[in-house]
Amino acid sequence: MCGIVGYIGYREAWPIVLKGLKRLEYRGYDSAGIAIINSKGQNTYKKVGKVSALEAFAENKDKTGTIAMGHTRWATHGVPSDRNSHPHTSNNEKLSIIHNGIIENYATLKEELSGRGHEFKSDTDTEVLIHLIEEIQNIEQLDLLEAVRLALKEVMGAYAIVIMDRENPDRLIAARKGSPMVIGVGKGEYFIASDATPIIEYTKNVIYLNDHEIALITKNDLLVKRLDNVVQTPLIQELELKLEMLEKGGFDHFMLKEIYEQPRSIRDCMRGRIYPEEGKVQLGGIKEFIEKLKNIDRIIIVACGTSWHAGLVGEYLIEEYARIPVEVEYASEFRYRNPIITEKDVVIAISQSGETADTMAAIEMAKERGATIFGICNVAGASIPRLSHAGVYTHAGPEIGVASTKAFTAQVTVLTLIAFYMAQQKGTITQSKLISLLTELDNIPEKIQGALESNDIIKEVASKIKDSRNCLFLGRGSGFPVALEGALKLKEISYIHAEGYPAAEMKHGPIALIDEEMPVVFIATQNSSYEKVISNIQEVKARKGKVIAVVTKGDTEVSKIADYCIEIPDSDEAFLPLLATIPLQLLSYHIAVMRGCNVDQPRNLAKSVTVE
Repeated sequence: MCGIVGYIGYREAWPIVLKGLKRLEYRGYDSAGIAIINSKGQNTYKKVGKVSALEAFAENKDKTGTIAMGHTRWATHGVPSDRNSHPHTSNNEKLSIIHNGIIENYATLKEELSGRGHEFKSDTDTEVLIHLIEEIQNIEQLDLLEAVRLALKEVMGAYAIVIMDRENPDRLIAARKGSPMVIGVGKGEYFIASDATPIIEYTKNVIYLNDHEIALITKNDLLVKRLDNVVQTPLIQELELKLEMLEKGGFDHFMLKEIYEQPRSIRDCMRGRIYPEEGKVQLGGIKEFIEKLKNIDRIIIVACGTSWHAGLVGEYLIEEYARIPVEVEYASEFRYRNPIITEKDVVIAISQSGETADTMAAIEMAKERGATIFGICNVAGASIPRLSHAGVYTHAGPEIGVASTKAFTAQVTVLTLIAFYMAQQKGTITQSKLISLLTELDNIPEKIQGALESNDIIKEVASKIKDSRNCLFLGRGSGFPVALEGALKLKEISYIHAEGYPAAEMKHGPIALIDEEMPVVFIATQNSSYEKVISNIQEVKARKGKVIAVVTKGDTEVSKIADYCIEIPDSDEAFLPLLATIPLQLLSYHIAVMRGCNVDQPRNLAKSVTVE
């Protein structure tokens, strides 16, 4: 949720940490802070607002030093303010901490520490943790590493932390549980971050800390041990990330860049996995579970937000082609009830970051009950792939815009491949049909490029409805999750209230909202429910609603009654979600820009939800 950057080595640390915070600002942008140590002592600079506010605040201050740590915050405990910004210090101000996560038992610990004379300067749970570490260190007369280890055994919740000791300025301590942390390995230097984006500029060699691990880092050495005090041998992996992926590349916003990257990202997702001429799908990540897949009772898809919408598309596809019952669950709800899960179930967990806290908790519960777990994730080395028995990476590349675009279509692509793969293995699809579908799927990147060519028309439509206070998105079949996703995008980045609904359910409530001020976006492509959708459009028009319709190129029927039509290329109904999503992404983007919203960093949102 928050962004963490740390550096220890031979270079000046401030520019490295500051640039890293800018790269991680999509994870949180309420406030930012950096602590840095040099021969004169430690300097800590914190400021509410974006990283640029911190940069301006510290412009003429002493920023020299080769060891530093920085943080960009998404507020959980305590409002955004200078005093609640990280880093936080211990009672004696010798120790400093930055933290991503939530300490759930902080109130009890705070009361106990206050009774022992500790005075707190912020409203955060994080400050309580560093005071606890100091208290244990003083009472037990331990070195800092051991004090941190014992303190972490007392806290409940999730954390990724970095700790600095001003009296021992040659080391950093890092630890994680439930929140991501990666350590970059250089020559005579180490880098610490919430994800790899701040590190790739300096090294491709990284170590992903596992849950319940703690690291002691000096510029020439790294010690990793578990909280049970067992020393670990960390695995060094090579990043596939490229620096140019983290730049806007001439686009005004990352979101727009990522929308236009979708022909490439979907192609990358399919590469080496489909063979249209042979009518063959190959998924190496789940190959060893073929026999299991042939005999499962059902599939349960768990996800949150946009990934949940992708899961709904997967439900349509898997049931249609593989003929296996599918349930799609919000991970945040699934984990808090007592679901019936057996060893004959497969749970598919979907997460762009691979670190979504609720999804990870759902996985753990399902594993305990004997289910087989497949992960769908975009980030190599993330927690969910490591928790899963098997899985498939989406290969969408880094997504910096908080509102998910290319990650969604990549997830849908993977789910499409899984549906076809299972159908192929179970014999529920003919070879000729599979060849036809895979041939069409192979052409989808080019058709998405065609859908992007409607950008100018979409921009014009956006100008007509940008001042609306509400918007309704309607679709049938797999167009329904597309409607949900379109509504979510509009809410996220333009702050217009929007609802996605099954078009057939409009008469059961939402029709009461429709008047001449209400834009209604229809997924109205020429598929099996085309005539029904036209009837729904007529119902809206009869109540003076403003209709924006996503239609198949060349459509002549809907254009007679809709106020605005946005064309997408014709395709098999199976691929409707991949194509129809594109204009809705662009529509939301242009409306948000016209309303003066921060497209890449919408208020109150963060990219990766690593706390419950």
